[in-house]
Amino acid sequence: MSEQPSEQPPDRRARRAARRAARWKQRSAALAGSARGLPEQVPLVGRALRQLLRVNLLDCATRLAAQAFLSALPALFVVAVVTPAAVRDGLVHSLRKELGLQGEAAQSVQQLLGTGHTDDAGFGAIGALMTLLSATALSRAMQRVCERCWELPKSGTRVAAWRWLVWLMVWLVCLVCQTPVRDGFGLGAWLGVPLTFLMATALWWWTQHLLLGGRVRWLPLLPGALLCGVAVVGIGVASRVYLPSAMSRSIGQFGPYGVVFTALSWLIVVFSGVTLAIALGRVVAEEEAVAGLLGSRTEPGRWGGARF
Repeated sequence: MSEQPSEQPPDRRARRAARRAARWKQRSAALAGSARGLPEQVPLVGRALRQLLRVNLLDCATRLAAQAFLSALPALFVVAVVTPAAVRDGLVHSLRKELGLQGEAAQSVQQLLGTGHTDDAGFGAIGALMTLLSATALSRAMQRVCERCWELPKSGTRVAAWRWLVWLMVWLVCLVCQTPVRDGFGLGAWLGVPLTFLMATALWWWTQHLLLGGRVRWLPLLPGALLCGVAVVGIGVASRVYLPSAMSRSIGQFGPYGVVFTALSWLIVVFSGVTLAIALGRVVAEEEAVAGLLGSRTEPGRWGGARF
């Protein structure tokens, strides 16, 4: 008797491989079709995707992080130098907690913020004023993000100039007070987390209304503010777990420049969360069920450019 071949002929193996590839191709095409049809099946998802593509999330977050690092942080140092020791200590503590600064990095920041120049008070006042004015670049960038999310034209300089400085000063004050709030004024995270959420929600609600010049009423801005509160709490919890080790590794690899790299990366994450929250907040505010409660309905057939 002739023995059966132990291996299949090459042509049979090729046909089986071709059929297997065809089945995988059909499955992939079906999944792709389902993904393309998802925005039509779930309108909220479609509007959210269009909003994120139009806002350009990463570009906005990178611009905000760069402005915060190049203009707002120097203003923070200047404020710490010219303010009383209690304010300076609170600011150092906040930066150390937020950025996960330890060891040499924390000591460097302490020395930097504790170095004042009182020999020439006139020059110090002028320098502080110019630094604060230049720091309004962050306010302007934040205003452009809010306007892009709500598809509103750019505000005039006369209308917006004072808002930039007010927004910056309020956020500097909040940063000084942030650490006690996060710690629940010594009572722990069970109180600190809700307080942080409420403070962040209130601040971002006010931020949108201020920088948009009142062109959008308060209630339609509430979903974005609530999402900002969630983003701030989530990023804050994650930063306390991740940042100290990341900062230590970065300093070990790059020396003092490691603080720069890690801080800038952290700012990009923070502003990505904030931009995402504001952009999606508008989408939620225009949902049929929510729009009736908030009074944020737009004109029929238009998704943007209407008065809210």
